[in-house]
Amino acid sequence: MRSLWTSTTGMSAQSLNMDVIANNLANVSTSGFKKSRADFQDLLYQIMKVPGSPTSADTTSPTGIQVGLGVKPGAVTKIFTEGDIVQTGNTFDVAIEGAGFFQVGLPDGNTAYTRAGSLKLDGTGRITTSDGYPIQPEITIPEDAQNVTISETGVVSAIIGDSTLATELGNIDLADFVNEAGLISIGKNLFRETEASGVALIGVPGTNGIGTLLQGYVENSNVNLVEELTQMITAQRAFEINSKVITTSDEMMQTVTNMT
Repeated sequence: MRSLWTSTTGMSAQSLNMDVIANNLANVSTSGFKKSRADFQDLLYQIMKVPGSPTSADTTSPTGIQVGLGVKPGAVTKIFTEGDIVQTGNTFDVAIEGAGFFQVGLPDGNTAYTRAGSLKLDGTGRITTSDGYPIQPEITIPEDAQNVTISETGVVSAIIGDSTLATELGNIDLADFVNEAGLISIGKNLFRETEASGVALIGVPGTNGIGTLLQGYVENSNVNLVEELTQMITAQRAFEINSKVITTSDEMMQTVTNMT
């Protein structure tokens, strides 16, 4: 019976949907996290009568007979809407208001990108991520630096030693992409560019559509708990309905078996 295999694909699809929802909920407190959404497509149809096929010398079938064979995953899409901006007061917590990503230097020499602005200083004074990966271009804060400030346009400055004037130490540039959803997630709040995302467009914060920086704030996850819980209930009910179809199909086959 086709319905057995069709409902099996439905259960598999809802299982994947639940996996995506679970990951969203697990990262509800992850700074800079972007939620995902599972998209599905219907499978090929078994065409028992082609629409428009002749039914007599003068008439044709207006609809035909097409029986669907189930569903398959089409994509799991990252949703890059902005999360809530929360004040922390920490000097090296920086939120991006608008589009853009911090550039991060990986140990293998490649560049990754992140929205998580919970930055730190390593033992040499470099501004890094929580894993010690330096922000690109690298900026080093001297040991005797005081009152470190990061402007909306990414200029990092501080009072050095006994000076009364601020010294510019570097500039935090941001990267933007034509298709953010095409980035590949590599964990640790990091993304890598792909052909689908396009090449990173580097610019000064506040120019060419790139967002500005806000020191002393972090961007929270954009996961909406109520929305995810609603999606979870829907996925659970869809899974149960598909399992009920399998049970009903089995009962129908049992009826036929009992007739023989």
